[in-house]
Amino acid sequence: MRALRTLLIVAVVLGGIFVVVDRVAVNLAESEAADRLKATENLATTPDVSIKGFPFLTQAAGGSLDEVQVGIEGYEAATGDGSRRIRIADLRADMKGVEFSGDYSSAVADRATGTATVAYDELLKAARSDATQVGPGVTAEVVGLSDGGNGKIKVEVETTVLGAELPEPVSVLSSVTVVDGDTVRVQADALPSFGGVEIVESRVRRIIDFEQRIDGLPGGIRLDKVEAARDGVDITVKGSDIRLAG
Repeated sequence: MRALRTLLIVAVVLGGIFVVVDRVAVNLAESEAADRLKATENLATTPDVSIKGFPFLTQAAGGSLDEVQVGIEGYEAATGDGSRRIRIADLRADMKGVEFSGDYSSAVADRATGTATVAYDELLKAARSDATQVGPGVTAEVVGLSDGGNGKIKVEVETTVLGAELPEPVSVLSSVTVVDGDTVRVQADALPSFGGVEIVESRVRRIIDFEQRIDGLPGGIRLDKVEAARDGVDITVKGSDIRLAG
């Protein structure tokens, strides 16, 4: 009985030591992975990397991790034309089946899903233009974007009629969709009213309908779905064979 008790105590102690060692190892691995991802993607800040699953050491020994979660604040994504970049306020990705090399110099995830948020003031940069004539004596320009409710974006248009600016912006509700996995498209459900003044639809739509390309996301992640929310547009992202490093 005494021998059994001693054996149990030894097993508990060894188990506790293994857990401690495993947690220390995973923390070191997360830190190393974050540093490599920062360097690979040329990030301004160190991302948050969390390796899921227990025990970590047995996963590491096999060269494959079940799940790795990555969070990046303030990611600067490319817009396609090279003239500027667009800031993604919060990018979160859940990587599954991450295979890595023996020296940790490269890592590739089998698949990934996640979310990203683009604030309205960032998206507005794609919609801004000079005041444009949309009808006889009528000029218009987009001056604001906000949550219109029910997944719609409210587009505010500042309007001048015969040289006099209307006291309040004209607003229109627009649908937002993803096109070709790298572009956010905003398109008005109906034309706004300009006080009964005749307007040319094609000219108006050149103002109120617009697209914003977002590419160059980490590892080749692509846009999947998008929806208007309180503080900006919430985007679902996904991808396969996502290269995290190397």
